[in-house]
Amino acid sequence: MNLDEVRLAGENKYEGRILTLQVDTVRLPDGQTALREVVRHSGGVCIAALTDAQELLFVRQFRYPYGQILTELPAGKLNKGEDPFDCARRELQEETGACGTLEKVGELFPSVGYTDEVLHLFIATDLSFGAQSPDEDEFLEVERVPLATAIQWVEQGKLPDAKTQALVLHLARRLGL
Repeated sequence: MNLDEVRLAGENKYEGRILTLQVDTVRLPDGQTALREVVRHSGGVCIAALTDAQELLFVRQFRYPYGQILTELPAGKLNKGEDPFDCARRELQEETGACGTLEKVGELFPSVGYTDEVLHLFIATDLSFGAQSPDEDEFLEVERVPLATAIQWVEQGKLPDAKTQALVLHLARRLGL
């Protein structure tokens, strides 16, 4: 059975600094038409930075859409045309002051029903530390959390951020925890 949907027409309803909202008319597999609202996003990165003491670097910051402070792994948005490795290096340094050896371990589609955003997942090891240099509109605190504690936080629902959950559990599985 062919499950593909074919775009027939579309219009950008909003174009902002971070995203574009596109409304498309598509032909469904049965020949009918439907509307699809799509949030276009350049994508981003998320980094599990693991210290020699088996601690993960987390950032705590206010997340406006949820109206609360969240604890997350360092992450950030890809600039147009930016290589995910370059973005991961930049975001890790800006948010935590850390640099290290990066390994890409996968990709995550955070919400397949309405956005084309792709998050590139990395593990950073062999860390060295310098000064943070967050964006001018970015206010965050860095926290070192033992990996075992981070795993417990995921299991207890204390880390609601999807990219953080996925990457913490990936790292735990990789290390046999």
